[in-house]
Amino acid sequence: MQLRNDSERWGAISIVLHWLIAILVIGQWALGYAMDEFVKDLELKFNLFQLHKSFGFLIFVLVLGRLVWRLAQPVPVLPATMTPLERRLSALSHGGFYVILLAMPVAGWLAAATSKIVVPTRIFDLFTLPNPFGPNPALHEFAEEAHATLAWILLALLLLHVAAALKHHFRDRDDVLRRMLPLWPRTAR
Repeated sequence: MQLRNDSERWGAISIVLHWLIAILVIGQWALGYAMDEFVKDLELKFNLFQLHKSFGFLIFVLVLGRLVWRLAQPVPVLPATMTPLERRLSALSHGGFYVILLAMPVAGWLAAATSKIVVPTRIFDLFTLPNPFGPNPALHEFAEEAHATLAWILLALLLLHVAAALKHHFRDRDDVLRRMLPLWPRTAR
């Protein structure tokens, strides 16, 4: 498999980043929801929050890398059968993913940095993110709400993304899904 994108297919680097980020996002969403709704043990909750913050930072870095890679690489052309509305929705949804996946970790970090309980954000226990804010109830509440709202928007966008990929594969029978799957041969045109 080629490393770089071309006009017909995503390259290995784009594919690996896409699926790695997807898996991490789904895991983060589930972890965030579970620790908010179900975990009552404070020590476990603290450890899960630190893990959640670490994976959020990792997603932020990977999304930045994916964005730089995407800007430096050709993007495979969309199928000619797509309507102008579908093309616009595709562009909006992909842009939305980048905005949300960069804004969510920032909002999460801001919520942690402005909490009344000052707890350093240790990334996988390797280093500490700076905290230039200190307790700030108004900013904390805003950042926490933004983080939660973005999580729900992200879930909706993810479900639409999956539905669109399945539509392309099963109804349109084009290569939109196949070209994002590793080692899956393209169909003949």
